[in-house]
Amino acid sequence: MTPEDLNGFLLRAFPTGAPDQMPKVVRLEPGAAWLLSPTSERNLRPGGVISGPTLMSLADTAAYALILAHIGEVPMAVTTSLTIHFLRACKPGPLTAEARLLKLGRRIATCDVMMGTEGPDRWAAKATVAYALPDTLQTESPQ
Repeated sequence: MTPEDLNGFLLRAFPTGAPDQMPKVVRLEPGAAWLLSPTSERNLRPGGVISGPTLMSLADTAAYALILAHIGEVPMAVTTSLTIHFLRACKPGPLTAEARLLKLGRRIATCDVMMGTEGPDRWAAKATVAYALPDTLQTESPQ
């Protein structure tokens, strides 16, 4: 899938989301995806930094997009776990996510996602996200 394919799918899969607030896939490579997500005052917690739930949502979306880029449009791939480490306060601004595929198995796919607003030298959070892949993929996988 291309970034445009993924962005179109995400808009169709989550039709109640505001299109201008949705994270966008901006770049794909084998095993990696980069997303950009707008933020606003509603994403800030007391203290004026981006909230944890905002970062967790972006991590989940980035992992989903990266996995779909490799397996195709499979809406029922679902999150089985998300572990996040907050490394530093995340300053307000557009959020960047860099997702890396750690393993694409027959039943589970696992990704690492780095996120922040200040660039790759100052990531604000790191998440590891696992997705369960539907049974239909398991029967199509080579033995």
